[in-house]
Amino acid sequence: MDKTIVYIDDKPSIGKILKIYLEEDGNRMVYFENAPSAIEWLDEGNCPALIITDMRMPLMSGNEFLAFLKSNPLYKSIPVIILSSAEGTDERIRAFEAGADDYIVKPFSPLELKARIKKYL
Repeated sequence: MDKTIVYIDDKPSIGKILKIYLEEDGNRMVYFENAPSAIEWLDEGNCPALIITDMRMPLMSGNEFLAFLKSNPLYKSIPVIILSSAEGTDERIRAFEAGADDYIVKPFSPLELKARIKKYL
């Protein structure tokens, strides 16, 4: 099974940290600084096992990206974990209503993220 994980965040430093932690378990990390770039990659025929995305990003928000994924038959079954500094209950509820499978607030424990990822892979 493909263990490609897509990570979308406008802050590359977190992507570098995740790459180290997640690739040591045999996962392949693909990083994008914005959701439109990730959509382009998906539309090229790529299909990851899991997507991790921030909520607050330029060009397209996490909720807009979730709406795109969940409305598309090709992508709607891909599990999505939100990794965001937005910690309000309303923000989490909107993410779950939009189709997020999990929500982790930054700052976060990479070990906790790894444990949650294993639940979906």
